[in-house]
Amino acid sequence: MLASVLLIDDEEPIRKLLSRLIGLEGFDIRQAVSLTDARKQLKTFDPEIILCDVRLPDGSGVDFVQEAKANHPHTEIILLTAYGNLPDGITAIKNGAFDYIVKGDDNNRIIPLLHRAVEKNALSVRVRQLEKQIGKKYSFDGIIGKSAGLLQAVDLAKKVASTDTTVLLLGETGTGKEVFAQAIHYTSHRSKRNFVAVNCAAFSKELLENELFGHKAGSYTGATKDQKGLFEEADKGTLFLDEIGEMQPDLQSKLLRVLETGEFLRIGDTRPVSVDVRIIAATHRNLKEEIDAGRFRADLFYRLSVFQIQIPALHDRGDDIRLLADFFAQQSALKIGKKISGIDEAFYKILQTYPWKGNIRELKNIMERAVILTSDEKITISALPADMSPSESPSISNSYDLQSAEKSHISLVLEHTKGNKTEAARLLNIGLTTLYRKMEEYKLK
Repeated sequence: MLASVLLIDDEEPIRKLLSRLIGLEGFDIRQAVSLTDARKQLKTFDPEIILCDVRLPDGSGVDFVQEAKANHPHTEIILLTAYGNLPDGITAIKNGAFDYIVKGDDNNRIIPLLHRAVEKNALSVRVRQLEKQIGKKYSFDGIIGKSAGLLQAVDLAKKVASTDTTVLLLGETGTGKEVFAQAIHYTSHRSKRNFVAVNCAAFSKELLENELFGHKAGSYTGATKDQKGLFEEADKGTLFLDEIGEMQPDLQSKLLRVLETGEFLRIGDTRPVSVDVRIIAATHRNLKEEIDAGRFRADLFYRLSVFQIQIPALHDRGDDIRLLADFFAQQSALKIGKKISGIDEAFYKILQTYPWKGNIRELKNIMERAVILTSDEKITISALPADMSPSESPSISNSYDLQSAEKSHISLVLEHTKGNKTEAARLLNIGLTTLYRKMEEYKLK
């Protein structure tokens, strides 16, 4: 069956003709003789399409469109009329009808129209599924861990999410500050609008100013047309300013003005632009020390730090390391199409005593590497990097010299990347030139 259709028409010959025509095309067709009959059926039936006559004994199909869309927002409604009445057609479309056709004259349009309605309905379903996936992916449920420090941070973030308050996320690099920022945005009333993220440390002062505020055509060499900045892209949504502590002081003053007035000037422009943007900022630096050193404006700090949330480092999260390791292992296994049944207890113990200077980001990379190197279904300490392995680890035992172990390891990674040397170099954390040199040394293809 293609899709379900509810046909509402009080004329029996028309119902029979259309039902046969539509049924032969593979649609699941049901009939109603009036709006009262249709309402009764719609209590237990949610069709993809409603095909409804305009003039019915107990009401107008044009008026019924609004009622039906209110109760079945994803159902497409096509109106049928014996009279070509343009005002009715306009009203029907405004009320949410998919289309409006004349019976008899437009019978040849019905089947193609039904197929287009099915396509639109399928697209709406896909959009809703993606929205649910995005909501789940970026919700607080996606933040993994049960440690006291993490739960306290999540609780604070949940409380501030429903407001428009500026938030300052504090914590070491790699602790997941952007994950918190996304969860706050997608739980807020701004969730349908853009979440725009920018790393302030990734740009020079001039480039960052251009990225944030945009420019007017002719403002500098190469500026051939007006360009919106990220503040405008994030209008009615959220702008995440990562590594805010790296922003230059003179640019900080321009940011402060936006926070205070909701207005800014594009580079080279004299007319202010107004925006409604929620700011979430993050830094691994101690901003009070930066203020004392003259590198960060005190007034901007107090404007940003209305609501501070400290994200704990991974080494302070105890058993969360085990939960995260399991999650990243299964995530990596799914990505590369490998089955992983579990992780050896000795592997967990090493993870829990490791200092994790790179925090969650480092753990994720190590688990991805471990999944790639695991030949059996269970991850063991042989899949750990050399600097994490205990001296008795099989991966560096006396039965293998260093060159043999390195050759074997490079071969495994190249096999995983199907010969993609750029990806292999990334996973090995070495330069591409170094990889080529070692491949030549070990006679690897």
